[in-house]
Amino acid sequence: MFRTICVPVDNSEHSNAAIDLALSLAKAAGGEIVGSHVFAARLHDVRFKQMEFTLPDRYREETELERQRRVHDSLISTGLKLISDSYLDVLEKKCAEASIPFTRKTFDGRNYKMLADDINESRYDLVVMGALGMGATRESLLGSVTERVLRRARGSDFIVVKRDEVAGDAPIAAALDGSPQSFAAFRTALDLARAFGRRVVALAAYDPYLHYHVFHGIADVLSEKAANVFRFKEQEQLHEEIIDTGLAKIYQSHLDVARRLAAEEGIEIEVRLMAGKAFEKVLEFVRNERPWLLALGRTGVHSGEDEIEMGSNAENLVRLAPCSVFLTARKFVPPVDLKAEAAMTWTPEAADRMERVPGFVRGVARSAIHRWAMDRGHSVITSGLIDEAIGELIPEPARRAMGMAGGRAEAPTEGNGPAHVFVCGVCGYTARGTVPAKCSVCGAGSDRFRDMAAEAEKNSPDAEGGIREERTFDGTVLAWTEEAIGFLGTVPAGHSRDRAKGQVEKTARVRRLAVITREVVEEIVGGAKGRGGAPAPERFDWSPEARARLERVPAGFMQGIVRQRIEGLAAERGVVRITLDLAEEAIVQGRKVMEETMAAVSGQDGESVNGRL
Repeated sequence: MFRTICVPVDNSEHSNAAIDLALSLAKAAGGEIVGSHVFAARLHDVRFKQMEFTLPDRYREETELERQRRVHDSLISTGLKLISDSYLDVLEKKCAEASIPFTRKTFDGRNYKMLADDINESRYDLVVMGALGMGATRESLLGSVTERVLRRARGSDFIVVKRDEVAGDAPIAAALDGSPQSFAAFRTALDLARAFGRRVVALAAYDPYLHYHVFHGIADVLSEKAANVFRFKEQEQLHEEIIDTGLAKIYQSHLDVARRLAAEEGIEIEVRLMAGKAFEKVLEFVRNERPWLLALGRTGVHSGEDEIEMGSNAENLVRLAPCSVFLTARKFVPPVDLKAEAAMTWTPEAADRMERVPGFVRGVARSAIHRWAMDRGHSVITSGLIDEAIGELIPEPARRAMGMAGGRAEAPTEGNGPAHVFVCGVCGYTARGTVPAKCSVCGAGSDRFRDMAAEAEKNSPDAEGGIREERTFDGTVLAWTEEAIGFLGTVPAGHSRDRAKGQVEKTARVRRLAVITREVVEEIVGGAKGRGGAPAPERFDWSPEARARLERVPAGFMQGIVRQRIEGLAAERGVVRITLDLAEEAIVQGRKVMEETMAAVSGQDGESVNGRL
């Protein structure tokens, strides 16, 4: 598993937790530990010289000043080295007690740079590092040293250790997106599960709402001519009829492959397919289920070959996840895909048909056909096999849109009216016409499908006040009950509410709902019963003045951090009502922490950032 494990130490709470985890890993794998610490004697020397003019007059006499310099140099170089040795003595003693081979390393210089350089040169199998160091504050999420080392050291796997308290039987979660890095992380999760007797939950998240938000965002800025060329209605129909369902099937296939890999090693795993923004859905799982460890690829399926740091999902999760996070840059291609590429051939006619498929879905279609053919024992893919495969995998309207005509058409709808819509209660897949014998995404039986027409008849919108019609970005008119609109108003104003509304609209269109009721909005906004992803209604009551103050903070990451700080202060004081005074107090505290942090890290005064708050 891991033969050589590096543990940077600084005697902080998180560093000590990293030591304990590294010892457990080394003992399980029969590995060795390298402990390291960086001290900054030269930096202190520079600082002392910069401060010499502030010394009392008696110390600035030339002879005395030279003596003070010698004393300071000796104390700093010797003292800091002794501190480093003391930190490493603790780790060495624990290794000796556990009969684990130990090597110590100390460096003088800039901490993150010296650590990253050593990791890149030594190529450790694993680096176990605390998420926070001695400079941590209550609001800290990821220490600056840890973050910088993660970005610069790319030759080793990492575990970033958090101090979240988890249950003794907490599982290991592995997030899959189909990339070789994510499958390598999953394989490590299996190894760790076997070594520590833990369960594994494989996660996959796809985002069927992204394009809807993008279309909505650009619809208002396009000229009439450009809008006609873009053809919003046709684009949205294409997504509703194929791309969203296709994404669900693709990500479910990643989970199926993971289940097969685990079964080959005698391990039974749990799988979760989730709809929504990838890092948010994984983070939601981690916060709710509290796993022991989250395993990720350092980069994802959309990263280019020149990717050198971290993917955006990995970066968000290593910062925000309350549990420890494993990151790998190693790659593993599952045998099912490897075997397909190596053992299967395509006839010229079949290859020519694939070349005519639009480039943005060609790779996905090719992989899906490979797996379909392998499951049926084929080694040569012909044009006829493509027809059979896409007939099962892709709805007929989507085949036309992709230029992949052929295969079996879907069952016709009854009469001239809209098709009945059935929604899988497990994964959220939407089928039209007749209830499927089983879900084509997750395999759930027909008894797990909900008949949306029948539910609409039982849940009359008349009891929810009047009906209000609203027009979407492409001109489609949707009807909302007053209660549904009111419940949507519980979502924080701005981007969060816009996003939640877009997800409700998208769901209503896919399910062909005549009226959007409160129940539909609760399902999407709450994210508890279906394919949500929007944040739950807030548990704090913000006064208009406090909300206006928050919205003066630049939108995005900074506003999110400020919001967390304000709500954290409210929770600490046990109050639900957030007033302007409380918001201002939290922001002032935040400024102070930011000034101290920036001064400690870079010697700057933090003025440019504070001015934006």
